Amino acid sequence: MNGNMTRTPAPFPFAALLLTALGVLGPAPAQEPQRRGSSNEQLLDEPLRAAVTRGLDWLAEHQHPDGYWAELVGYKLNTDYEAMDDRPQPHVGVTSLALMSFLAGGHVPDRGKYGAVLHRGIDFVLRSTQDDGQITAYGTRMYSHAFATLFLAEAYGMVERADVKQSLQRAVDLIVDSQNAEGGWRYRPFARESDMSITVCQVLALRSARNVGIHVPINTIRNAQSYVYRSAVRSNDRRYVYRGHQGYGDEGGSFRYQNREHTRATFPLTAAGVTTLYAAGEYDSQIIRDALEYMDREVDSFSNDWQDHYFFYYGHYYAVQAYYITGDPKWTTYFRKIKARLLDRQRRDGSWPCRVGPGEAFSTAVATLILQIPLQYLPIFQR
Repeated sequence: MNGNMTRTPAPFPFAALLLTALGVLGPAPAQEPQRRGSSNEQLLDEPLRAAVTRGLDWLAEHQHPDGYWAELVGYKLNTDYEAMDDRPQPHVGVTSLALMSFLAGGHVPDRGKYGAVLHRGIDFVLRSTQDDGQITAYGTRMYSHAFATLFLAEAYGMVERADVKQSLQRAVDLIVDSQNAEGGWRYRPFARESDMSITVCQVLALRSARNVGIHVPINTIRNAQSYVYRSAVRSNDRRYVYRGHQGYGDEGGSFRYQNREHTRATFPLTAAGVTTLYAAGEYDSQIIRDALEYMDREVDSFSNDWQDHYFFYYGHYYAVQAYYITGDPKWTTYFRKIKARLLDRQRRDGSWPCRVGPGEAFSTAVATLILQIPLQYLPIFQR
C-alpha cells in the first residue's frame, strides 16, 4: 500500500492474542480470518486509499487544538436531529469516532503524521471522564460514552498511560452497572428502558475492553444477547406489523428499536442486532441468517432513502461490521456497493455531507471508518 495508509500496523500483538484466547466473548467463528493480501486487498484500490487520505486530512485540519471536534450535540427526534444548542460544542462521541478512524488506518498516538492528533484526542476524552466514570461533555449521552469507551479500549494497547487504563476501567464499570433488567441500555445511565441502537454501542465497547484484559462479567453479555433475541421479528410472526415512515420495515428477519410490538424495525437496527450478536460470540443462528437476508433485501432502498442523513452513516457503520464478520459472498457484494456510494459522495475538500445530524466531522469520521474496515488494523474490526 502507499500514501498515508502505508504505516506499520499499530503494535498491539497482545490484544490480538487476547482476542484469540478469549474468543471475543464466546467461541470463535468457524471461518478462517481473511487477512490482508487476500480478497480484501482487491477492495483496497487506489481510489479508496486516496479518498481515505483526503478524509483523514480533512479531519486533522478541523480538530480543535484542545483535541476535540465541535459538532451539534443532540438526539434523534423522529427522523430529524434535535440539537440542544444551535452552536457546535466539543462532542465526545464524534471525537471518539474520528479518533477511531485514525487508528483504523494504522496510525498511532505520538508517532507519524497523525500522532499529535491522536495524543490531543486522548487527552480530551480523558478530561471528559466524570467522577462516576461516564465520559461526557456538554450533555452528550450514552451513545457518546460507548464510543469513547471503545476508543480508549482500542488505544489502550498503543500507549503506556496509566490514566487511560483508569478511565477505561471506570467507563466499563459504569456500562456494566447501568445495564437494566431488560438486558439493555438507554440514553442515560441506569434507565429502566432499553433500545437496540444504544445497546449495540455498549456491547461493542465491552467486547473491546475485554479484548485488552479489562474485566467484563459474562452475565452482562449474556443478558444483552437475550435482549437482542427478544427484539427480533421472527419470520413466522404475523402479529408484528409496523406501518411508519418509508424505509421502516415490518418483515421477518428485522430487529425492533425496542423490545415491544409496534416499534420500528429498520435496516440500521437489524445491522446493529447482528453486530451485537457477533460481538457476544453468537455467529450462527436462524435469527442471524434471517437478519442477513433482510439486510440484503433492504440495503439499496435504505441507502437511497437516507443518503447524506445521519441514519445512513449510522446504519452502514454497523452494516459494514455485520457483513465483514459474515464473510463472502455477502461481504464483497456489500462492500463494493457502499464503497462506490461513499466515493461518489465525498466532497472535493475530503469531507462527506451530513444534511441531518451532528455535522460533517461525524459523517467524515464514519465514512472513513467504513472504508478502512478491510485493513483489519483494529482488533474490534477483525474477524
